[in-house]
Amino acid sequence: MRQEQFLEVIDRDEAERRFHAALDLGPLPAEEVPLERCLGRTLAEDVFAPVDVPAFDRSNMDGYALRAEDTFGASEQAPRRLRLNRELIASGVVPRIQVARGTATAIATGAVIPRGADAVLLVEATDEEGDELVVRRAVTPGEALTFAGSDIARGELVLHDGEALTARETGVLAAIGRERARVRRRPRVAILSTGDEVVPPGARLAIGQVFDSNARALADAVTELGGEPHLLGIIPDDEGALERALAGALGHDVVLVSGGTSKGPGDVACRVISRLPPPGIVVHGVALKPGKPLCLAVCGKTPLVVLPGFPTSALFTFHEFVAPLLRRMLGQVEERRGRVRATLPLRVNSERGRTEYLLVHLVPADEGLRAYPLGKGSGSVTTWSRADGFVTIPQNTEFVAAGAEVTVTLLSRDIEAKDLVFIGSHCVGLDVLVAALRRRGYTARIISVGSEAGLRAAKAGECDVAGVHLLDPATGRYNEPFLDESVVLLRGYGRMQGVVHRLDDARFAGLDCAGFARALPAMHGVVMVNRNRGSGTRLLIDRLLGELRPTGHTNEARTHNAVAAAVAAGRADFGVAIATVARDYGLGFLPLAEERYDFVVPRARRERPALRAFAGLLEDAETRALLRARGFLLGEWDGAGDAR
Repeated sequence: MRQEQFLEVIDRDEAERRFHAALDLGPLPAEEVPLERCLGRTLAEDVFAPVDVPAFDRSNMDGYALRAEDTFGASEQAPRRLRLNRELIASGVVPRIQVARGTATAIATGAVIPRGADAVLLVEATDEEGDELVVRRAVTPGEALTFAGSDIARGELVLHDGEALTARETGVLAAIGRERARVRRRPRVAILSTGDEVVPPGARLAIGQVFDSNARALADAVTELGGEPHLLGIIPDDEGALERALAGALGHDVVLVSGGTSKGPGDVACRVISRLPPPGIVVHGVALKPGKPLCLAVCGKTPLVVLPGFPTSALFTFHEFVAPLLRRMLGQVEERRGRVRATLPLRVNSERGRTEYLLVHLVPADEGLRAYPLGKGSGSVTTWSRADGFVTIPQNTEFVAAGAEVTVTLLSRDIEAKDLVFIGSHCVGLDVLVAALRRRGYTARIISVGSEAGLRAAKAGECDVAGVHLLDPATGRYNEPFLDESVVLLRGYGRMQGVVHRLDDARFAGLDCAGFARALPAMHGVVMVNRNRGSGTRLLIDRLLGELRPTGHTNEARTHNAVAAAVAAGRADFGVAIATVARDYGLGFLPLAEERYDFVVPRARRERPALRAFAGLLEDAETRALLRARGFLLGEWDGAGDAR
């Protein structure tokens, strides 16, 4: 009996190019849903925090809120004594009494830290004797308390457009008070199985018949990716029945047909599809093993994919050609699988003319990983489910020798390494850049530790990018004097630092920074919030204050947002932060210094694709407009670091 031939067998990349060229690959429309229905959905918006989390400085334990300096030197042998304030601060209670020098206030876990306190001493290290607290251990400033905004800062980008929502992300949405979110509509995927030999699970199995495992596996794969599968049943090898089934299926976003691709006398799917609306079949036959019979079609605007009937072939080609479509419909970042090096312990023969994907087990050995081929063939149901990964064998390779080192592409869905790791000074402008970077397909992690620590990390090759704003007092220049041959500088942007205060605080009326510094010694009861040592902002504060040490000088916040949160909440009266954050918090602002915020990159990493993409963003007109809208300064810089 004569078997019809494939239309044209082409390589994998050309097949994908032709398929995508016939499709509209934009994301599906967004819809707003309640928080309880967000799990498993894909965000259709960047989510910025409207509040600080926590919203107030809070105690991490039951104990006593006090000033750390009052405990210095305390021990079991030489305890200190403090006067107890007549107040017990429980959770949810607003403190009434300020903690002055030599006093302490009892406080519960999770309660609001009272004004004047900069640490909490656990109750087990104390005794109460009348109206006195006996302190038997010293504490350091900031001990056992969490600052407002230290987890999530108001205005911070917390979730990204295109991010899949798990329980972790829905918890973040709840923590910032969101009861609804904009998500992408789920792609509706019709799934049909074909063949007289295919019967549903649970049916009586006659000789020559097989249970339909493909439909279940494909439906669950669609669900895992965020789609909505619609199982339309098993269609016999009858052209009329399949034609009617496909006519009903074409109302979906994607149509999948399992089986009917081999052009044999009993397989009818491709013959029926060839009569559907154009453009019709764009690929039939791909130089792959497994997966050669794959048929890719587009009917109107609907992608229609006829997957091979063998389970391993069906699942492999689904993940190669269909899964990327669903991710694009959801606006997700393209999946990039992990890869490891391993050694093939056995010779593997391959068929010339087809790229082969050899599914393997990975087995640890004394000298690294070994990749053992599963060798069960494309008809196996268990090959895909048990494989750890696959080795790609080029189409013109006849065999891979035993002992050859190969690259294994992993199939697991473990957390992927980020494309870029940022370590350095915190800046909300960096959030803008990372959001733009993600829209270009790259992921990033930001670790805020201050400019000096970031610079050290870049020089040691421990990060990809360090955000810095370090002023050299000797030259008056920012950042450049601190570089060496191991790193290079990417020009960033300018920002204005200044003293932030509450708008209703009359003590700051009519003052500029110089006037404030002169008036500060005479200001009664003023409390400051400082920045962490090693940050560029701390250098500005030290220059502003000189020898002055106002109350709160030891209270070191790690971000601009934490400074602004402390002032806005009234726990402190002033601090130093950037103008953008002051505006976000509705605070008064006394300009102090215009500075440069630049990026230091290890020289050895600067040609990495993600770093080139990041460097391109700094010159991109749209991204620069976003930074300007957030109040950052962009322009040419002179030698002193001033914008002109």
